[in-house]
Amino acid sequence: MADERKLEAVKALDAYRVVKEKFVEETDSGAMVLEHEKSGAKLFLLSNEDDNKVFCIGFRTPPEDSTGLPHILEHSVLEGSEKFPVKDPFVELVKGSLNTFLNAMTYPDKTVYPVASCNEKDFQNLMDVYLDGVLHPAIYREPKIFLQEGWHYEMQSPEDELTINGVVYNEMKGAFSSPESVLDRFTRNVLFPDSTYANESGGDPSVIPDLTYEQFIEFHKNYYHPANSYIYLYGDMDMAEKLEWLDREYLSSYDRKDCHADSSIPLQKAFEGPVEREITYSVTEEEGTADRTYLSVNTVVGTSLDPVLYIAFNILEYTLINVPGAPLKQALIDAGIGQDILGGYDSGILQPYFTVIAKNANREQKGEFLSVVKGTLRKLADQGIDRKSLKAGLNYYEFRSREADYGSAPKGLMYGLGAMDSWLYGGDPLVHLEYQKTFEFLNKAVDEGYFEQLIRTYLLDNPHEAVVIVSPRVNQTAQEDRKLAERLAAYKASLGSEEIARLVAQTKALKDYQEETSSQEDLEKIPMLQREDIDRKSADLSYQLKMEDGVRVVHSSMFTSGIGYLKVLFNTDRVPVDDLPYVGLLKSVLGYVDTENYTYSDLSSEIYLGSGGINFAVSSYPDVTRPGEFTGAFVAGAKVFYDKLGFAFSMLTEMLTRSRLEDEKRLGEILDETRSRARMKMEDSSHGAAVGRASSYYSAFAAFNDIIGGIGYYQFLEYVSRRYSEGPEYRQALIGKLKDTVRLLFTSDNILVSYTADEEGYGHLPVELKSFKASLPAGRGKQYRFTFEKGNRNEGYKTASQVNYVARCGSFAGKKADGKELVYTGALRVLKVILNYEYLWMNLRVKGGAYGCMSGFGRSGDGYLVSYRDPNIANTNQIYEGIPEYLEGFSIDERDMTKYVIGTISDVDTPLTPSLKGNRNLSAYLSGVTMDMIQQERDEILNVTQEDIRNLADIVRAVLNTGALCVIGNDEQIKADRDMFGEIKNLYH
Repeated sequence: MADERKLEAVKALDAYRVVKEKFVEETDSGAMVLEHEKSGAKLFLLSNEDDNKVFCIGFRTPPEDSTGLPHILEHSVLEGSEKFPVKDPFVELVKGSLNTFLNAMTYPDKTVYPVASCNEKDFQNLMDVYLDGVLHPAIYREPKIFLQEGWHYEMQSPEDELTINGVVYNEMKGAFSSPESVLDRFTRNVLFPDSTYANESGGDPSVIPDLTYEQFIEFHKNYYHPANSYIYLYGDMDMAEKLEWLDREYLSSYDRKDCHADSSIPLQKAFEGPVEREITYSVTEEEGTADRTYLSVNTVVGTSLDPVLYIAFNILEYTLINVPGAPLKQALIDAGIGQDILGGYDSGILQPYFTVIAKNANREQKGEFLSVVKGTLRKLADQGIDRKSLKAGLNYYEFRSREADYGSAPKGLMYGLGAMDSWLYGGDPLVHLEYQKTFEFLNKAVDEGYFEQLIRTYLLDNPHEAVVIVSPRVNQTAQEDRKLAERLAAYKASLGSEEIARLVAQTKALKDYQEETSSQEDLEKIPMLQREDIDRKSADLSYQLKMEDGVRVVHSSMFTSGIGYLKVLFNTDRVPVDDLPYVGLLKSVLGYVDTENYTYSDLSSEIYLGSGGINFAVSSYPDVTRPGEFTGAFVAGAKVFYDKLGFAFSMLTEMLTRSRLEDEKRLGEILDETRSRARMKMEDSSHGAAVGRASSYYSAFAAFNDIIGGIGYYQFLEYVSRRYSEGPEYRQALIGKLKDTVRLLFTSDNILVSYTADEEGYGHLPVELKSFKASLPAGRGKQYRFTFEKGNRNEGYKTASQVNYVARCGSFAGKKADGKELVYTGALRVLKVILNYEYLWMNLRVKGGAYGCMSGFGRSGDGYLVSYRDPNIANTNQIYEGIPEYLEGFSIDERDMTKYVIGTISDVDTPLTPSLKGNRNLSAYLSGVTMDMIQQERDEILNVTQEDIRNLADIVRAVLNTGALCVIGNDEQIKADRDMFGEIKNLYH
């Protein structure tokens, strides 16, 4: 229970007016809504016993155009402030804070600045730096911040071509390279033509260069006033003390009458009838335009202030589109319209909308697409939606709400973002947090025709509808690049010699500014902890290895709110190496085909009525005690309340042993969807795909991952999809391969179990596991050693992207320098922070304009360097080559060294949910990681010296000398740098 005294003290504060006070059972929190009397700031408090404290200040920032002004400002206010005049306080905090979350995000109508930490002193520091940054930024005295983060003309000498660069400019070029992203942005533009949502808050790269510094400054003056702010505090803290500090240090300096901005977001007037618009996106010549069109129909659904609609349409999304066999999705697939059906309920704005998308369709199918969508919805409205499916959807969302497991994101942060979905629009911030009454209403409404009426009202008889088409256009990116180059050349030609000299001088001045380091005096103004503030003891690996009926069980015993997290692992070494891609495919097939006792639609409903879900994955665990060795596993996971564990095992038995794989039509549908989703995943994380591919040239572990989930797997999917359409012979061969894989994998002698639950929960496991094991066939026990072809192919993968992802990978395992073997040390964790937020950050992001840069060095001896949404290729590779020299000359003071140590520990000590703790324990067991290793790593981090960092130059040199390079990116740029590659090819066909 929340400590009510903490909120009682708040009532005594004269600076604030209490608007509302209530205990929120769903979050076990005392809630209070306040207003700061003088400044007009709005505040929302959730007081509870969670030590992962959260602070967030947000502003309503409706864009007036698509120059990306809110987004550029979000980047820029964290580039120095009055109290903290260093050039990049955000990076200084990342380097030297124990934060559990530290970021800023721009949405279509708001900008938020959240931080989180379990350490009280650190939390206070984070609040101070963020508040000073947003309210008193250095942008007023330093225009170069705008040039660096937003956009600028770049020309090193009068003879050079004129170009455009900037961090946000390049970030959005990457965002606009994805057709799904293009569709999403254009849909809002079409649905809300008279609203702020018609504009792109992130910035359209073609429009960003229209933004002036003067407009940039004016926007901050207008919108970054406390009267336009939404301040959120969550967790176990002295709320009154925090509010007194806020008033004293910041809010009392402002008067609400001085805020002249009108940030209100008016409702878009409903259309009188449907509208239709079309836009294009770029594909390469090799991809072509056949089966590449996106057809979509979109309807506006009330407002975010309605808590029932807010949840009900998430359930409709699940029922109509997401669940296997969903009627709307299946009707379109059966009609041959699109190879993948996407869409659902898009919230997070004042007027959410529901969208149905047929991906990889043809423009000529538009009429049939609309006919099938409307006809199916009309049939469902008239004849009724499957009750079991609706109730399964309700159970699924209620389970998720109660579990409040958001992975690595603090749940307090997610509660705050959810509150903004009503609070920002003048509503009660508690509307979406008090969900229990809504679920109670919807559980009754299922049988009363409520959901059918929603379909009639919002999806059928709603004039506020837009048909949006995104069509492919061959080499559009190259054409746009040429047009931009021509415009810039013409603009340069129009300039006189003095104007050109000014641009050259501006480029140099910006480079000089970027090279400058902040003074030591200013750096020391950023508050930070000391090494003594950090617990020297590492968190324990909290698992026990047990045996149940001859099966090894990794039991992670802890409080889990009555939820058991089950994983059943089947070692992939039972499958021949050439057939491993079928293991990857199998995870997408099981649960999506009929079984002996269920249709695949009924199966899914049954699962979610009785559990929080069942999922399949293929994972791998490198053995740190035996270089080059690893464990590959097909993983069946489930989360259930303790008394439903037997149900989870029975459903696993059904899917693993009784799935019907013979349905050629259904298998073809799954292939199309799997390939589509694999491509979307690669487009979203091309940096990860590039790292995985480059590492696969020399690492067995990485080669395995590439085969079952990386570029190699995607190529397999493209090959299989092409062959599948050629005739029944190949289709039967594929079905045979899947059946063979099932027969080899899922055997009673090939089981390892991981179970995360307290002792009461574990009590259910022995008898249920015994029954499950008995349901599996005996295995042959034959194992196949993993082999792969080593050799640097150094591939350049061409796409229609406007930016690049440059990966350089290698291994130091077994290598020597000066006669000594290179070994893993905790100092490499510190090096990651140094590279990511110093060397690579400065050279790739600040100077080079790349949106992101990452590195890492693992216990297995593998290392990687990679850039994200990068305008460069060759220059980036040269930056990588310079790391050993940089490290050999590494010299900083003890304060900075301590800062890097604290930033490293922040990553090491990230709070974990019970499910993530269970995953950590399982990984440690299979990888051979012991508590001694973890404690040694922590000691090496806490005791690291500059000399230790300098000594890492040999490890980085060994990684670079491996010579493994992979780039995914812009067609023209890859061809221009062709000498870097062993092979150049198209990523997509």
